[in-house]
Amino acid sequence: MRFQPFGRRTLLKHLLISTATASLAITLSNCTAQPKVGETLNSSPVASPAASSAKSRVLRVGFITTDASKVPVSSEGWAQDKGYLTEDIKALGITEIKFIPFVGGPALNESIAAGALDIGIYGDTPAIVGRAAGLKTKLINQGRVGQDSWLLTAPSGVKSLEELKGQKVGVAKGTYMHRYLLGLLDRKELTKDVKLVQIPVADAKSALERGDIAAYPFSTGSGPLLATKGFSILDQAKNHEGLVGTSATAATKDFLANNPEFPKVWNQIRQKALQEIKSKPDEFYQFAAKASGDRYPLPVIQESYGVAFYPDQPFTPEGLKLLNSTKQFLAEQKLLKSEFEIKDWQVSDSKS
Repeated sequence: MRFQPFGRRTLLKHLLISTATASLAITLSNCTAQPKVGETLNSSPVASPAASSAKSRVLRVGFITTDASKVPVSSEGWAQDKGYLTEDIKALGITEIKFIPFVGGPALNESIAAGALDIGIYGDTPAIVGRAAGLKTKLINQGRVGQDSWLLTAPSGVKSLEELKGQKVGVAKGTYMHRYLLGLLDRKELTKDVKLVQIPVADAKSALERGDIAAYPFSTGSGPLLATKGFSILDQAKNHEGLVGTSATAATKDFLANNPEFPKVWNQIRQKALQEIKSKPDEFYQFAAKASGDRYPLPVIQESYGVAFYPDQPFTPEGLKLLNSTKQFLAEQKLLKSEFEIKDWQVSDSKS
């Protein structure tokens, strides 16, 4: 299999193309039949934009997973699994919640732009890129703060970052792992010496084993799992200040206009779930294992989804610092289509 290398201009095109395509699709949808949008794990069409009208009783929540999960490994997923998320949200007139899995942030952005989602729970990098590209969203919370990324190489691969000079390194474009890799190469002054190639997460392990690439940044779950199977850890995001990721829960302005109390209620449910999670961490890890398809042993689950990564408040000083740092880096790399302030993107409990 051949993988496509990309430079800065191509990278910007990759980061923005889904949003631009979806924006065109939603414009055309006013004159013709609804297009198929997004890229869910089962490749099925997502709900039509008409479903997001004020009369809708279904809340459509997109989230990222590489494990075919039915709910996110988060406080919201926990609340859904325990059966009270839908019950507690009924006060807003919402009677059903549909969690829709996506394999990456750009595809989720596309569905937001096409009006096929009300909320997205995903990495800070694609959320910021989407907002800068014109997505009409507001930031509800940062559900996780401190997401690690593992830069791995094959068991017989390179042994140091310096050995990456002149090599190809794979990455899933538009992800928080992508932002970590760009930041790492920049700090190590390796940006001009390493050729980045776009490779989906599902193909990364095989690409490393074949020697098509020298390294690849993996996310929670898959990163520490592969490390237990002989793949070498060249670097981790947690070893560098400002390079760990955060998650972003973004809701569309149209949805919030019809449901102004939603942020307050949603975050109250989240806080209730977090109290349970932090009082029953072992039970949460069991939930995380089940939600991930029982792919990971307990040590990998604990390293990937430690309860300390889930802050009690919607926004924390540490989380906002990381979010602003990521936005600043993307802007400096000319990877944002427009400028905006994080504080203006945030939503309060009662206003959108």
